[in-house]
Amino acid sequence: MDVKIRLINLKNEALQEVNQASNTKHLEDLRIKYLGRKSQLTDLINHIKELPEDIRPQVGKEANKLKNEIEALIKEKILTLPSKEEKLPKLDITLPPFPFTIGKSHPISQVLAEIINILQNLGFHIALGPEIELSYHNFDALNIPPDHPARDMHDTFYINNETILRTHTSPVQIRVMKKQTPPIRIIVPGKVYRKDADISHSPMFHQVEGLYVDTKVTFSDLKGILTILVRQIFGKETGLRFRPSFFPFTEPSAEIDISCQVCKGKGCRVCSYTGWLEILGAGMVDPEVFKMVDYSIHQYSGFAFGLGVERVAMLKYKIDDIRLLFENDLRFLSQF
Repeated sequence: MDVKIRLINLKNEALQEVNQASNTKHLEDLRIKYLGRKSQLTDLINHIKELPEDIRPQVGKEANKLKNEIEALIKEKILTLPSKEEKLPKLDITLPPFPFTIGKSHPISQVLAEIINILQNLGFHIALGPEIELSYHNFDALNIPPDHPARDMHDTFYINNETILRTHTSPVQIRVMKKQTPPIRIIVPGKVYRKDADISHSPMFHQVEGLYVDTKVTFSDLKGILTILVRQIFGKETGLRFRPSFFPFTEPSAEIDISCQVCKGKGCRVCSYTGWLEILGAGMVDPEVFKMVDYSIHQYSGFAFGLGVERVAMLKYKIDDIRLLFENDLRFLSQF
């Protein structure tokens, strides 16, 4: 067949198929068919050198012209085809949005922030310390003797003989008092670790420690601070009582109970029918602790208190299992 006739037939065939293409995939297939490396046009161009010399220039010119025409036609055609976006349903801005969940603060974070805010308004400043602590700061400097049960391996996470995961935030008291002289008025929020796990205990939990040291600090000051703290968290009608207790680093010491949040002090299974629930421990700083940090026991006095954030959250929100706070169940967390 004459080369020029082949070019004319190829052109007519290409123009017809490109015009009839209905989508971009079909158009891409046609581009490969007519312009690809194995196409008839490419094959013809590759064999121009085998043609007689007198017709080579004219055939080459016509072949390149056809190639450019097909390319231009394909580019023009693609502009008339619907894009993938156009095939999607059109956006109706009057439709309501799809439902989605807005993130919220974890109940522990909410309670911790509330406690910190109350105490900061009472003049306390935040102090922080390491979670990996020396036994000296965690036990010795806080007047906890070597044979105290809290030091046992089954109660404390030991890294080595001298290093542990802190069992309370009280070591920060020692670190702060060693660095500065009174007046000191700090709170220490943070994570602590103990080998204990059941419905009311977790191996890792949060505490807020409070310390106030000055020249004329009394137990009445402690009672006033804790009364404000408890009633701002649980409500003005919440009953409050101080029971004598013992802690190695405070003397005298007390445990503080609040009226049961479930039965409002009438007595129920949650409070063992006593009408009261223990909320925190506190007391006046033991003189032995002041001796450890070189404070004059004749010049200074102070109080300390510590409360578990999870304990407060459980009482505030009436949660009966501490493990619910750590399971990341959105059905549970979305209630707060």
